[in-house]
Amino acid sequence: MKKLWIWNHDATYMFGSRSGRHYWFAKYIRAYGYEPVVFCASTNHFDGTQMELKGNYMVDTVDGIPFVFVKTPPYKGNGGKRIWNWVCFYRGLFRIYRPLIRKSGRPDVILASSVHPLTMAAGVQIGKRLGIPCICEVRDLWPEAIFQAGMAEETGFLGKALIRGEHWIYRNADAMIFTKEGDTDYLRERGWLTEQGGDIDIKKCFYINNGIDLQEYVKQIREKRLEDADLTTGAFRVTYVGTLRKVNHVELLIRAAALLKGETDIEFLIYGAGEEEEALKRLIRENGLRRVHMKGYVNGQFVPYILSCSSVNILNYSQNMYNWSRGNSSRKLFEYMASGKPVISTVSMQYSPIEKYRCGISMEDGSAEELAACIMKIKEMGDGEREKMGQNARAGAGDFDAPVLTGKLADVIGYAQREWKRRKGRKEMKER
Repeated sequence: MKKLWIWNHDATYMFGSRSGRHYWFAKYIRAYGYEPVVFCASTNHFDGTQMELKGNYMVDTVDGIPFVFVKTPPYKGNGGKRIWNWVCFYRGLFRIYRPLIRKSGRPDVILASSVHPLTMAAGVQIGKRLGIPCICEVRDLWPEAIFQAGMAEETGFLGKALIRGEHWIYRNADAMIFTKEGDTDYLRERGWLTEQGGDIDIKKCFYINNGIDLQEYVKQIREKRLEDADLTTGAFRVTYVGTLRKVNHVELLIRAAALLKGETDIEFLIYGAGEEEEALKRLIRENGLRRVHMKGYVNGQFVPYILSCSSVNILNYSQNMYNWSRGNSSRKLFEYMASGKPVISTVSMQYSPIEKYRCGISMEDGSAEELAACIMKIKEMGDGEREKMGQNARAGAGDFDAPVLTGKLADVIGYAQREWKRRKGRKEMKER
């Protein structure tokens, strides 16, 4: 079998949860003749735990998938220590790739996935050293996200340097995967495509969104049931599951609940934790909302069952803190769709699966009044119409099932290898 190295700085949690994009890729890519190895940091970004390493790296296996944990220092929050953690991961990849090759053989291709662009930069550089293709996977457009968050100015020295680095990665990658359908619009806006006189061929750019392992999802609904009395009442359940951060704008859902205070048969269930948790609890108390229940953090294995017990699921985001013109690559969206329940999105986005599959409502102005009206619209639908929306959601999730997405990845790998061989052959002919 050919060997595929998958690099994702934050894949550490996938080792324990046995889920997530690159765990699923590794799980299903064997059917296409590739032996996967997943590289990640020794620091778990999501819970702060640290793998105990005796050297620069450690290898452990789950479900037959080798995980390589690269030594990185602990950190909390999103400050300078997190950036230093990224740098250490980047440097660590250069320290360990040759010892790993001596131990278990050379890779045939690298899939370098961004949480940050340094992982992709390392993939391109090490791929060239080894004489193998590197596929760069962009899950968030950097530095666009930094500019939008106000962390740097696009026209400043740092902004210009980040854009040059981004362009270098895209130009030198053998293939590109974007997780949002509209991300290639960004390349066109920059004028980087060959059709515009630039140096990046659109043919090497592919779209593979996030998704869901439907087989495992259905199994968890059946086997991982959460003991929660609020999931068994006869109420119309409005459910949010996810992080409680500013960008998730869960305050909007609570303000909508306040407007619907007189609807005694509607219950609001909010599962998750984050920096906004205490402020949201305070808002609930101030408004006397007895039917809004803050459930706290919940293990991901219970999420399918929770969502399957809902009447409508809320995809809650801030309209202003992210560029929704490119689409959505939120794993949460596909978990919501897989539950077979209608979805309300609090943001209007282009390339929207909700619109494409007619499985819910996308809001326009993002107000609490509009959200309350959307909830009532779903509630007052006939059972048949609401059930049809749910069926559309489940059918749409099938297009984002992990085996389907892995088949697309196999096609990208094949393209990258063919193009790399073609360029190599052309170079050798010139040298003759």
